[in-house]
Amino acid sequence: MSGQPVSFDASHPPHGHPENIHPSTQQSDKPSTASHPPPTKPDPTLHDASKGRVAASATPSTTELASLKMNLRSAFRQFQDFPSPGILFEDILPIFANPSLHESLIHALHIQILSSLSSPPQASNDDPSESVSVPQSHSHSLTGKAADPGLSRSNDIDVIVGLEARGFLFGPSLALRLGAAFVPVRKLGKLPGPTQTASFKKEYGEDFFQIQADAIKPGQKVVIVDDIIATGGSAAAAGSLVKQLGGVLLGYMFLLELDFLKGRALLDAPVHTLLAAQERET
Repeated sequence: MSGQPVSFDASHPPHGHPENIHPSTQQSDKPSTASHPPPTKPDPTLHDASKGRVAASATPSTTELASLKMNLRSAFRQFQDFPSPGILFEDILPIFANPSLHESLIHALHIQILSSLSSPPQASNDDPSESVSVPQSHSHSLTGKAADPGLSRSNDIDVIVGLEARGFLFGPSLALRLGAAFVPVRKLGKLPGPTQTASFKKEYGEDFFQIQADAIKPGQKVVIVDDIIATGGSAAAAGSLVKQLGGVLLGYMFLLELDFLKGRALLDAPVHTLLAAQERET
């Protein structure tokens, strides 16, 4: 049996989360795309915008994150007019063909989540702007030691939800690093047993996401991950499924944002992206 579908139409979005009014990295009045930044315009997520360099006051974890982002962005490949004319496709698969880059991706997401979507212990000086430093014991290889069993308790993340299909590429490894469970959200008819269902609008018609009815326990704290946020419809449907099961949605984490599509306006929890979308090439 499956639950009643909940529909999300990107053309009539509900009120977005207050934190999602503007893209996190770009001016709202500038169109952008996922193209790589030109040498004269560095990625704003990696540099101090006022000085054109990594901020001098950055903590070790933030400077490490900046370096990881640079390496990851250089691995992206672009394909024009794929899968249809007018689309510039961002190919993330080269990251997974290189074990070092794969590890860098998981470590970068780990740092980003701990600093933006988790609830770490209060700093002694109660300074809310203080960055979260990732313990050295957690910067190991994925093939090395297991995740610290106390980590999920310290950051209050119980479940990582990955969206079909590219969210499956890094979601399980990220969950393992965080000491959290991984739960897949899949297309209609792909999961066995009782499920909950939510629908979302696509360019041509409607599609459906499902989650197993016992995958998330009431009160568990959840982060949803996927590779790219575009119109936001599929991510909103996944968020609805989490709430149908009684989960507490802490937020969304994406590798990249096509912010000119304003997909975050459809989401009612904080949205974070690892890499910034860039301006359209003229």
